[in-house]
Amino acid sequence: MLVGDDESPKRRRARRNHPKFDSTYLFGRYIKAMTQTFSINFDYRCPFARNANEHLVTALRNGAPYDVSFKGFSLTEAHVEEGGVSAFADPKRHAELIAVAAGITVRDRFPDQFLEAHLSLFAIRHDDGKDLRDESVVREALTRAGVDADAVFHEIEEGWPLVSLRTEHETSVVDHAAFGVPTFISGDQAVFVRIMTRPEGNGVLATQTIDQVLALLASHPEINEYKHTTIAQ
Repeated sequence: MLVGDDESPKRRRARRNHPKFDSTYLFGRYIKAMTQTFSINFDYRCPFARNANEHLVTALRNGAPYDVSFKGFSLTEAHVEEGGVSAFADPKRHAELIAVAAGITVRDRFPDQFLEAHLSLFAIRHDDGKDLRDESVVREALTRAGVDADAVFHEIEEGWPLVSLRTEHETSVVDHAAFGVPTFISGDQAVFVRIMTRPEGNGVLATQTIDQVLALLASHPEINEYKHTTIAQ
């Protein structure tokens, strides 16, 4: 819906005070955009999760009207064979869970620093090629994002971040049959998405990309699989 400059004062006040709408001024007119509520899961080891989360963070920083929850997921747990020992109960797999546990810790204890830390943890794996199973690497990613790494690992030692990771992972599997990252979830609809591009700081492109994912998710559940047969170079 487009709202012109000649709208009445009463209508303008109602628009500004509406809790579910943001307004963007474009080409001399207000474009009213409904806030979209959804969640996205993440494991820092997946390059497609990196791409989707980079688009999402860039869009948010560009003012996209999203109410988004970032949920932890474990690719290690997803690949445990049926009847095998859960990664969450296997001390030998502990190191494979630490990076996501660190992300959850920052999200819940230091929320103002989460987006920067989130991108840094993806970047240290996929741009720098470092191993997230190494605690020093996770600490490096946190520190360069301005996060107190000692405080984060103190919380991890308390145990609750790994409990949260397990709960978030298992909830997405049970409620939405999630099997990988990134999975976008809105209401009772969930979709696994592979975005092949990075936003490169382009907020408009990032917002358009996420909007297209959400539009298909919400409006076209009859499209179960839509996959290009070749990858553009």
